[in-house]
Amino acid sequence: MKLSILSCSPKCYSTRRLVEAGRKRGHKIEVLNTLRLAIGLDQGDPDIYYHGKELPDTDAILPRIGTSITRYGTAVVRQFEQMDIYTPNTAAGISNSRDKLRSLQILSRHDVGIPTTAYVDDKRDVEAALERVGGAPVIIKLLEGTQGVGVILADKIEIAKAIIETLQSSKQQVLLQKFVAESKGKDVRAFVIGDRVVAAIRRVAQGQEFRSNVHRGGKAEVIDLDPAYAEAAVRAAQIMGLRICGVDMLEGKDGPQIMEVNSSPGFEGIEGATGLDIAGEVIDYIADQVMFPEIDIRQRLTVSRGYSVADISIPEGSTYAGMTIEETGLRDQDVVVLTLRRKGSVISNPKSSRVLEADDTLLCYGKSEHMKGLIPAKPKKRKIKKLPEDTSNETGKGS
Repeated sequence: MKLSILSCSPKCYSTRRLVEAGRKRGHKIEVLNTLRLAIGLDQGDPDIYYHGKELPDTDAILPRIGTSITRYGTAVVRQFEQMDIYTPNTAAGISNSRDKLRSLQILSRHDVGIPTTAYVDDKRDVEAALERVGGAPVIIKLLEGTQGVGVILADKIEIAKAIIETLQSSKQQVLLQKFVAESKGKDVRAFVIGDRVVAAIRRVAQGQEFRSNVHRGGKAEVIDLDPAYAEAAVRAAQIMGLRICGVDMLEGKDGPQIMEVNSSPGFEGIEGATGLDIAGEVIDYIADQVMFPEIDIRQRLTVSRGYSVADISIPEGSTYAGMTIEETGLRDQDVVVLTLRRKGSVISNPKSSRVLEADDTLLCYGKSEHMKGLIPAKPKKRKIKKLPEDTSNETGKGS
């Protein structure tokens, strides 16, 4: 396999380990400076250049895109995608994870724990937002901070309001986040590759520091990850569209709380704590994907006119609950059940004798006209309550 690592820091620990692990396995590994890759666009012929010359063929890329070059870096990754070159982390996945607000918005519609969070622009809305996230103490985060930079703990409402006003006056955008007291000074980093967690550590802050990032002096210790945390980490990675990432979680009283999904996780802390060859695991995963790539089943199976792929849920009280797949008569309607999702587990190609239960979800392929009648209506969305208008700062009205 020929693998191109996109990195502006060829001498950093993570890049060096990837090169070492790849070459040890007999692969051809090269490190390309992301900023020296140029995009070429022509009808039916997307191309990419390095140092002004057309880049030779490569089997796969591994993006290690720094925060400061997210926009250009994701454009480069997107170009490789258009050229059908495999990448474990897509441009969309990297962009989604890099924006703290966007990533939480995406995660919030799914059944994964996240800290209660608020985002406002007008200073008149700050106090109500602080109340919604539980009051003080409260975490204030810059939208584009990294490695613990731009994360502030305010222990009083007055202090929080002053900090927010100062940051907003300098055109900084901030998130307000519930302070998970039981997790103060520590968090969990799960390293996800594909559909499994290959290693996990707990990062513990030192002294009076509440941020546990290794870059802030936090100490890493190896842990046996609770299955609920492993499942949450893998789900978060899949939701964000990342196949190689670090998922940071707080240990809340109600279970895992996803803080961040990192598309370019460092290897030094987790390899040092666990003694595992994480870089080698990454190389092996990419090599497997190059040999046996995943396909987007929805794109492939909707090519035939009049056919499509759809999720069909079995709600409580459905006539299908208690029936076998054969008894539902779906196959007679030219509808094939591809997978059955039940309580977090997925059963591929379920047997026709499988009995369906309430809350099961079937991924089906078949005639669109038949499946339309099987998909339940979406629940009505909660109506947004309109708050009374604040006229305290308005003058001259009614005169």
